[in-house]
Amino acid sequence: MFEHRIIEAFRSMKTPFYYYDMDWLETNLHALRSYSDQMDVKVFYALKANVNNPILRLISDYGFGADCVSGNEIKKAIEIGFPPEKIVFAGVGKTDEEIGYALKQKIKCFNVESIHELRIIDDLSRRMGVQAPVALRINPDVDGHTLPGITTGLKINKFNIGRNEIPEVLDILPHLAHITFKGIHFHVGSQIRDMNVFVELSRKINQIQDIFIEAGFLPGLINLGGGLGIDYQNPDNDPIPGYGNYFKAFLNTLNRLPGQELYVEPGRSVVGQCSSLIASVLFLKKSGSVNYAIVDAGMNHFIRPALYHAEHKIQNLTGIGKEIKYHVAGPVCESSDIFGKNIILPELKRGDLLAIRSTGAYGEVMSSHYNLKEPAHTIYSHDLKQLKINRVMV
Repeated sequence: MFEHRIIEAFRSMKTPFYYYDMDWLETNLHALRSYSDQMDVKVFYALKANVNNPILRLISDYGFGADCVSGNEIKKAIEIGFPPEKIVFAGVGKTDEEIGYALKQKIKCFNVESIHELRIIDDLSRRMGVQAPVALRINPDVDGHTLPGITTGLKINKFNIGRNEIPEVLDILPHLAHITFKGIHFHVGSQIRDMNVFVELSRKINQIQDIFIEAGFLPGLINLGGGLGIDYQNPDNDPIPGYGNYFKAFLNTLNRLPGQELYVEPGRSVVGQCSSLIASVLFLKKSGSVNYAIVDAGMNHFIRPALYHAEHKIQNLTGIGKEIKYHVAGPVCESSDIFGKNIILPELKRGDLLAIRSTGAYGEVMSSHYNLKEPAHTIYSHDLKQLKINRVMV
């Protein structure tokens, strides 16, 4: 990803910054569209992964829809150019204002996560004199075998309508005059690389779909959610996610009805590998037996390692020589502000540039001003020649 000319350009730039490889993103989007068209699956990009404007415009240009989890994400999607009929609205805690806004925009579908929410949407739709298109998010009780903080499909998770609640849903649906039942929705977690998880999900979907059909409710769509993972440890050797195997895991197992639409809501797999967080080494120190490299990026810029104990590949872009183990840490006044432990890197010196790889998803979008730190800059591969940002290192 980092040719010599790119690293040389980085030397003149103020750090930290997110570097976006837009050529890689286009290659990935082309692959996703090719597989989704071939297998007749509709893609709704999950905005929560990254809401950077140029990235959203490119995704919209490829004809994909938008999966939103807030009213402001819906507004952003519409501003960027996603048509309302290609927007779905998920989220376990939609406010009345957000629901009302989405109804006014005539979005494609609400992904409803509780019986209470279903009743509220019906009531708000009645007051507005409109119909609300709804897919019911059902808990399949499938373990995604991923990090605890990003598992969503188990009985103990806050998401979904419980499978035990389906009879009650089927009883009340005919009495909700302003709800239009569109289909069923599922999501079992994120960063899933074992395709057997999606096979198991498909089997559970078949069972749940049969329950709805037997009750007289034909799902016109099945929303399979997102969850496809990426290779965080080998981003250069394995840059494009396995979309073909991902879609086949569903299509080879699902009982797809004639004319039934299939939706997916990828986020991480779409943008995860397109970005790296570039940081400078500020100080080197030793605490006991641990070599610390203190860099100018922190958990305020990129929180995944502190929040999930997520592991990202870290590279020394400018150093050579013998290899040493480092704990790579940020400047924030929190002991959890660590990007990686026992990372083997060419011996570091003050001013070396480090690349924290695969930060395109849940990176810039989750940044904050904690400690009143300045935000990271944003650099795009297409703009390197035009940028003249002076990097300061005393």
